[in-house]
Order: sequence, then C-alpha cells, then structure tokens
Amino acid sequence: MGLLGILVGLAGLIFFAFRGSSILVLAPIAGLIAAAFSGEPLLASWTQTFMRTAADFVAQFFPLFLLGALFGKLMEDSGSVTSIANYMTVRLGTRRAVLAVVLSGAIVTYGGVSLFVAFFVLAPMGMALFRQAGVPRRLMPAAIALGTSTFTMSAMPGTPAIQNAIPMPFFGTTPFAAPGLGIIASAIMLGFGMWWLKRAETKARLAGEGFGPDDNDGAEEAARDPIIRERASTAREFDPAEIHHSHHAEKTPPIVLAALPIVVVIVVNLLMSFVILPRMNTAFLAEPQWGGTSIAALGGVWSVIVALFAAIVTVIAINFRSVPALRATMTAGANASVLPILSVASLVGFGAIVAALPAFSVVRDWVLSIGGGPLVSLAVATNILAALTGSASGGLTIALDALGPTYMKIAHEIGMDPSLMHRVAVIGSGTLDSLPHNGAVVTLLSVCGVTHKEGYLDIVMTAIVGALIALAAVIVLGTMVGSF
Repeated sequence: MGLLGILVGLAGLIFFAFRGSSILVLAPIAGLIAAAFSGEPLLASWTQTFMRTAADFVAQFFPLFLLGALFGKLMEDSGSVTSIANYMTVRLGTRRAVLAVVLSGAIVTYGGVSLFVAFFVLAPMGMALFRQAGVPRRLMPAAIALGTSTFTMSAMPGTPAIQNAIPMPFFGTTPFAAPGLGIIASAIMLGFGMWWLKRAETKARLAGEGFGPDDNDGAEEAARDPIIRERASTAREFDPAEIHHSHHAEKTPPIVLAALPIVVVIVVNLLMSFVILPRMNTAFLAEPQWGGTSIAALGGVWSVIVALFAAIVTVIAINFRSVPALRATMTAGANASVLPILSVASLVGFGAIVAALPAFSVVRDWVLSIGGGPLVSLAVATNILAALTGSASGGLTIALDALGPTYMKIAHEIGMDPSLMHRVAVIGSGTLDSLPHNGAVVTLLSVCGVTHKEGYLDIVMTAIVGALIALAAVIVLGTMVGSF
C-alpha cells in the first residue's frame, strides 16, 4: 500500500501541475496522500517533515534565487543582455544566425543571467535575425534552449546556475567540480546540438521552407499567462510575470561595459572557490551557533553568492544613471525570486515525505541495485526525478536529500572523488527535465510563437539527446580515469 500511495501522490502531482494548478497546493496534498496510504500521521508529516525540509531548502538556497533574479533583471533593464546579443548578431551575421542565438544565450546564462530573462530578450532578437536569414521560426526555441538550458546550466565549470549549486552542500564540492569532464560534456552538447540544428536548417532550405508566418512573437502573452507562470515557477529561478514590471534603458551600454558584470561573476566565483575561502579561518563554523557545519558544506554556495553580489554592484555602478527606475527594477527582480523558490521548496518537501515512508526503501534499493556502478544509478535517479517533477532543481534536490548520504558513503568506501558525483548528478538533472510538461519548455515555445508540434522535436534533440550523450561520456570517462 505504501508504494501505491507514492505512485498515486506522484501521479496526481504531475497531472494537476501540467494543467496549471499551483505546486504550492499540490505538493503538500500529494505528500499527504502518500503518507495516508502508509498510515503515517498526516499533520506531523506536513508540519514536521514537509515544512522543515522545505524551510531548510529556502534557508540554504534563497540567497542564490534572490541574487540571480536581481542580477538578471538588472542586466535586462540596463540593456546589457540586448547589447551582448546585438554584438553577437553583428559579428556573426545572418549567415550564422543559429550560432549567433546559441552563443548569445550561452554567454549571458553562463554569466549568471536568469534563464527566463534570456528567453524574453533573445526571442525578439532571434526572431528578427531568423526572419532576415530565412531560417524557419520553428528552429528558434531549440537554438535558444541549446545556448541557455544545456551546457551552461549543468556542465560548464563554475556556472552559477542553481542546479550546479545544489550538490555542493551534499558533496562538499565547489562550482568548478570535475572541470575537465565538464568541459568535455559541454563540447559534446554544443557540438551535437549545432550539428542537429545545421542539419535541420539545410534540410529546410532545400525544401524551400522560409521563416514562416510573420505574426506576433508571443512574448507578451507568455508573460501574462497564469498557467505558463505556474509551470515556469518550478522550472527555473525567475517568475516570468515580473518581466514587464519595470522599464528598460533607452540606450544599450557599449559591449565592454555590458559584458563586464558577466566577467565579474566568473572571476569572483573562481577567486572565492580557490583563493579566498581556502585561506580563511572558518573553524568557527563548527560551533553550535553557526549550525555546527564546515566550509566544505558552505563554500560553494558562498562563492556563488559573493560572485553574484559583486556583479550586481558592478551593473548598478555602470548603469546607475541609464536605468529609468532602478527601484522598480530591483523590486521586480526580488519579487521574481519568491514564487520559484517556494515552488521548488514545495517539491522538495513532497520528496521528503516520500523519502521518510517505509515503502521508499524499496525504491532506494532498486536505484542502488542498478548495474553499472554508483554513477549510473545516480544518473538514473536524477533523470527520473527531474522528468517526473518537470524541474531539474527540484528533482536533483529530492534525489540528493534521499540518496546523497548513501552515495557519499559509497564514494568513501571505493575512493571516488565526490566532484565526479557532483558533475554526474547535475548533468543528469538537466536531461529529461526538458519533457513537454517542463515549464521552461512551455514558456520558450510560447515566447517564440511556436507549438509543441512544430518545435519540440528539435528541443528533444538539442536539449535531451545531446545531454544524454554527454552524460554517458562523463560516466564512462569518470569510471575509467576518475575525476579531472
């Protein structure tokens, strides 16, 4: 009965979330259904298991959600993202329209700009570029997804994406975990995705297919659609409803100034991870008043927090006079972080209830018994949970909350570097999360004015198949030679 309750609760969560119901309501209900089937006390499951775990997630990661959303909104309203995208367009031209969109997305998201901010800025630019180049509109969502939602989210060393931060407290790693493997995975994702998009573009030109209907871009409707908003809030760290709650600068900054905050994110993140924090005296963290923790558990998150804060100060200093309403921009950015953090925390709370049930031991034993070693079973666990929840961050946190200590124990027993597990877990969470019900996928297609029928196959190839190939390569290489 306990296992049946888990399946019923999960099925209800998926079904109603896909129909646009709030995950804030669905997650505790689904968790209580699972608990009821197992005969567990319902109120205790809600207040002591669900809420405590959700609160711990908020306490640990809200600074990243808040600073990430603030930075993304400031970069948007200052015109910095637009300036970078325009620069790539001019440099690469219409002959390389797809590459221009992909690289623009990669640069801004690797530099810490929130995914949805990139969507709403890159889509109009991509629309104009694809129209001029005669590239089918249906390829634009896949091009944007390749640049924003694949290697810069899960594989590139040092990426400030929340997905890359989640394993750090569990494994005691930094944002630069397994950098060599991350770079190889990034090259595979980018190379395979560009091969597929070039193949699709060539095939479309031979068939005489052009840009397609020249109607509205769908961005305004997507930002105001409540169903899209609910789906999107569990997928990434920015509430799309806040996109239009501020004003953009009339002029975009020069490319050097536009790119400077992104450089700051990367450099400060690197310095904090390998120079500053390792030299600090952090023995005080072991005291009860600081949670009895260590710098190994906190250092990775601290590095990203300081990097994003430094970048925010930089972008404000550069654009202080040009942003029309700085207070409105800051408010919109802060508000944009609230619904996503609470939505993902609710998913994590649901996972905590499930993990606490006696029947979950069957699921855990099945996962750990998967052949191929711990890296394969870890990849399968994160893949499945990210797919079921439609959230890379939610699925990854649920998997590590339930299985992280077990995998750390295994790593110590066999002498495996936790950095390898970090990279496998993050890449694994960024594969099957891009199924049709994923909020980022739904939002991206809507912003581009493309239907699932028209554009989803290309998203599958660039965001799922390429990532799965890269994941397999990392597992094989990591098993053979370890982390590097």
